[in-house]
Amino acid sequence: MLSSTDLKSTDACQSISQALSAPQLVINTRPVERAAPLTQCLQAAGLIVIDMPMLTLQSRAMTDGDMVTMRQWLAGAYKALVVVSPTAAASGLAAWQALKCEAQDDSEHQVDKVTCETLAVPSPLIAVGDATAAVLKRAKLNTTNYQVRQPKIANNEGMLAMPEIERLQAGDKLLIWRGLGGRRLLVDTLQARGVHIDSIAWYERVMPIEATAQYQQWLQEYIQHNVSSYHTPQNITSSSQPKPIVIVSSGTAFEHWTTVVNETAKNAVIPNMALTLSDFAYVVLGERLTHWVAKQQLTHWRVDDLSPETILTAIVSNT
Repeated sequence: MLSSTDLKSTDACQSISQALSAPQLVINTRPVERAAPLTQCLQAAGLIVIDMPMLTLQSRAMTDGDMVTMRQWLAGAYKALVVVSPTAAASGLAAWQALKCEAQDDSEHQVDKVTCETLAVPSPLIAVGDATAAVLKRAKLNTTNYQVRQPKIANNEGMLAMPEIERLQAGDKLLIWRGLGGRRLLVDTLQARGVHIDSIAWYERVMPIEATAQYQQWLQEYIQHNVSSYHTPQNITSSSQPKPIVIVSSGTAFEHWTTVVNETAKNAVIPNMALTLSDFAYVVLGERLTHWVAKQQLTHWRVDDLSPETILTAIVSNT
C-alpha cells in the first residue's frame, strides 16, 4: 500500500510527465531496498520500468574499532554525525540501542524499557535524504539538545552549506555512518580544512548473484521485440528509436553494470545481437560519477539528488 507521501510523489510525477514526447524504457539499477519509490514514480509518469538491481547491501559486523568510535561519539567527542543512507541509519540505530541498554544492564540502577529505548542525541544529527531522515525520526530519540537536520539539497554542496558543517574547523571531529566504498560526501573538502573524519561502514555493496542472468533475460526479450518490430536484426540499435535509459546512483553500481553488459556482449553468439554501453543513455548521480561516464563518451544526464521527481525531470527534459 502506498503511503500519503508516496501518493503525493506519484501525483507530482504524473504532473511532470505531461512534457514527455513518447514512452521511454528505463532500467532502475538501485538496490531492491531503495528502488520502489522511484519505480512507482516513473511508472505513474507512463514510463516502462525494469527493476534490475546492480547492488545488494550486505551487513558488516561491527569491529572493535567501530565500537570504540561509537562510544566516543556517545561521549561527545564529535561535533556532528552525518548519516548517508536509510540502511546506515537503521544499522547505526540498532548498535546505538544495544550499547545504551548494555550500559544500563551494567548499572546498579534498574530502568524501565522506555528509558532504555530512548536515545539521547549527543551531537548534531544530519541525515542525507528524506528516506534517511524518516528512519531517524521514527526512532525514539531525545532531541532536546539536537534535532535531525537535512541539507536543502542532498549532495556535497548542500551539506557544506549547512551551519553545522560550515563552522567545522581544524582539529574538530566529524563522524559518518555509511556503506563501505560509498560516496565520499564531505571528506576531501573537510580534510583539506583540517577536520578529522571518522566513519563506520555498516554494510557493503556487492553485485547481486542474479544480475547477469536478469540482464540477459531482459536483453533477449528486448531483442525479440525489436526484431519483430523492425523485421531485421540490424535494427535492434536503430537510431530511430530512443536508447534505453539506465539510472545509476554510484560508481560501484556502474562498475557492476559495465561488467554485466561487456561480458554479455563478449559472449554473444551473434555479435550484432547484443548491446554495448553506448547503446544506453544514463542518469547519473553527482560530479564524480558524471566525469567517469563522460570520459567514456556515453550519453548521460547528471542529477544531484535521488528524489524520484528529480530523476523524472532529468529524463523528461532530455527526451
